[in-house]
Amino acid sequence: MFSLYSGEFMKLSIQEYMIPSERVAHVQIGNSLEHALLVLTKSGYTAVPVLDPHYRLHGLISTPIIMDSILGLERIEFEMLEKKRVEEAMNRNIPRIKSDSSMQTAISLLVDHPFLCVEDSNGYFDGILTRRSLLQELENAVRQS
Repeated sequence: MFSLYSGEFMKLSIQEYMIPSERVAHVQIGNSLEHALLVLTKSGYTAVPVLDPHYRLHGLISTPIIMDSILGLERIEFEMLEKKRVEEAMNRNIPRIKSDSSMQTAISLLVDHPFLCVEDSNGYFDGILTRRSLLQELENAVRQS
């Protein structure tokens, strides 16, 4: 445990609080939007990382992005779910940090995002850092001080 007033919180390692890539639901860039929607629905998440076959991070796909991409002028074009690919619709401009980034950088980004994708120094997807995991640690520190 750390003391909140000593500044130790800012020295914590991101890797200690992130969910490792093996446990993170994700889709591949070549998957159909139908597959992505199934992954999102089954996992219960609103967004998941998009990876290439080499486990490099390319973006995020979310239910609202998918719905927006199949929304036609007069109706929802459900048949497009199997025709369109994830890379056609995904958000490429996403919050990401390196596994050795500072906790201050992570906290600044987590203010506006529920989770951050974590990459290693070679750009491989390492996992996610959630706002929840940091807030739980902060709550524990406050409770013990």
